[in-house]
Amino acid sequence: MRFRKYHGAGNDFVMLTDLGGSLGPPGALPRDLVAALCDRHTGVGADGVIRVLRPDSYRMDYYNADGGEAEMCGNGIRCLVLHEQDAGRLDDADLIVQTRAGPVMVRPAGVARYTVDMGAPRLQKEDVPMKGSGSSLRAEVNLDGETLVGSGVSMGNPHFVLFTDEIGRALDDDLIHGLGSRLEVHPDFPAKTNVEFVEIVNATRVRMRVWERGIGETLACGSGICAIAVVSASLERTGPHLWVEMPGGELEVEWEPGGHVWLTGPAEHVFEGEIDRAWLEARGLTEHADLVGEAI
Repeated sequence: MRFRKYHGAGNDFVMLTDLGGSLGPPGALPRDLVAALCDRHTGVGADGVIRVLRPDSYRMDYYNADGGEAEMCGNGIRCLVLHEQDAGRLDDADLIVQTRAGPVMVRPAGVARYTVDMGAPRLQKEDVPMKGSGSSLRAEVNLDGETLVGSGVSMGNPHFVLFTDEIGRALDDDLIHGLGSRLEVHPDFPAKTNVEFVEIVNATRVRMRVWERGIGETLACGSGICAIAVVSASLERTGPHLWVEMPGGELEVEWEPGGHVWLTGPAEHVFEGEIDRAWLEARGLTEHADLVGEAI
């Protein structure tokens, strides 16, 4: 089975084409196979795997690097559209892509650049989900005796947004890897959570680093950027239209307060290759050889 690798602002994905669904329904990819493909030392190396399905309409079957299923990926969905345009199956027009978070509209915004309708945010604890009920803005989380105040947002997947000036920490590795990894699995987040750390630059620009659920730190997170725009505008830390600087580049986001969030950024083809039986056998994944061989 051949694959292609794409990235959006450094957030990278192994793309598998399975238009007819020969590998099974959404969620059918084996967890250990996904994790092996995403391994940056012995596999292709990626933040996740995207299986492109089109039984009738397009569907993004997305998995995090640990093999777990994820609801939505704002960077990955742009990569899916470019992947299909590169294959000659799509023209330069608006497209609806089905995801686990529901249908998502993608609109061309230039050469290999797209605007994604990321939908409306949800700001109730039960929707994030977070422990408790009521508003998830300015929510307290007790972490080993330390009380952290952040904001939970669902963009189809869970996010917890923290401002560096409010927690008195620098936007450095100790913060992202130390605090992010602990918050991801905190019991207040029953489905785990992505964690965004934000440094305000001005009313239209912020810097961000993210710890992603099931992956670790990534160079960008599209839905996380949307969560930041919603929280920072709701708390009047910025306006609703932001440029977000990340280690992987810069993305643009705009929230219509009370409405949808729109994310704009690039996608890029990196390389392509082939998954073969010898590689599977070397990693003890021989039982998946026939499964992989069925893909288009």
